[in-house]
Amino acid sequence: MPRVLLIEDDPSIREGVGLGLRRRGHEVQAAETGEEGLAMMADFHPELVLLDLMLPGINGVQVCNRIRQTSEVPIIMLTARGDDFDIVIGLEAGADDYIVKPARTEVIEARIKAVLRRLSDPVGTRPGIEGHGELTIDRAGLTVAKNGERVALAPSEIKLLLHLSASPEQVFSRQQLLEYVWDHSYHADARLVDACVRRLRHKIEDPARSPRYIQTVRGFGYRFGPL
Repeated sequence: MPRVLLIEDDPSIREGVGLGLRRRGHEVQAAETGEEGLAMMADFHPELVLLDLMLPGINGVQVCNRIRQTSEVPIIMLTARGDDFDIVIGLEAGADDYIVKPARTEVIEARIKAVLRRLSDPVGTRPGIEGHGELTIDRAGLTVAKNGERVALAPSEIKLLLHLSASPEQVFSRQQLLEYVWDHSYHADARLVDACVRRLRHKIEDPARSPRYIQTVRGFGYRFGPL
């Protein structure tokens, strides 16, 4: 089972979630503050991070930004509120998914499995290396390069790009992308898709405001190309 780093300042949630995940076979280390969690990253090498959005000192968004500077580890944000602003800034900082607290351990475990499944079984993957203008996509190696330099992408970003680029010109609705990329079969939050697209455009488009690769189909969703 994957190693999980839990960064949560509420002791009851920290202990309850940690205990529940350990009972399911996860190795869990828990931190009370963002500073403590960042210090644990180097030694623990987690395979997934559960990160509370509202932390004392360095908040969850700042922690997420710092992790993304050096690591592509999947991050699931925990928020006590369904506040639109909090959720959006968490996703924009590089989180792959979010859970509104309180949440049962079964729900958290299901989200963990869904996020990790994106890397172990990428949608639309086929062998070979593809060239798309300035972009080079290595589907087998799950890497992307722009002008010969590797682009660091979070799991949700690489999964989204692989899925869109596997079917150039095909238009995908936000709900379809939620199902394929995030494994959310129910009517989930389309902000996951929009935030991921904005992050991805910032990394692969030049300039990001004039998208060349990921194009918006107004009122429906997104498509890849044409170049």
